[in-house]
This record gives sequence, structure tokens and C-alpha cells, in this order.
Amino acid sequence: MKESARYVKIVEWSDEDQCYVGSSPGLLMGGCHGDDERAVFAQLCQIVEETITLYHQDGKQLPPPTSGRDIVNKVLGVG
Repeated sequence: MKESARYVKIVEWSDEDQCYVGSSPGLLMGGCHGDDERAVFAQLCQIVEETITLYHQDGKQLPPPTSGRDIVNKVLGVG
């Protein structure tokens, strides 16, 4: 399993920005955006990989993983 699989990647429509916005909460601030949902997800996956590489190059410990923590239901207050 790739290290990047340990981090949640979210792509959602932004009414404010009128485009798709990609983010990876817990790993990086900011993210990416664009008009094509799949392209934004692909770009986000690349950014997550690059962010992990930078953590390693700088000798920094990665933040705790965010996948497998049922984040969606926690955000929605379900379960």
C-alpha cells in the first residue's frame, strides 16, 4: 500500500468558487481546483504524493493517517 493511501482525499463542488476543490485534511493546507472533477482528483493525488516526499526529504514525521477513521460520518454527525 502506498503511503498516500493513508490520507483522505476530498473533491467537492464549491458554489462560491464555481469549480471543484480538492483537499487532504490533516496532511496539507490548501489543495487544488478546476472544472473537471476527475482531473482535480488526479491532481490532488499527485499533490499528496509530493507532500509526502517533501516530509521525507525534510526529515519530518508525517501527520497521523486520516483514512479508515470514518471521517465522513463524523463530519455528518452520523453513527
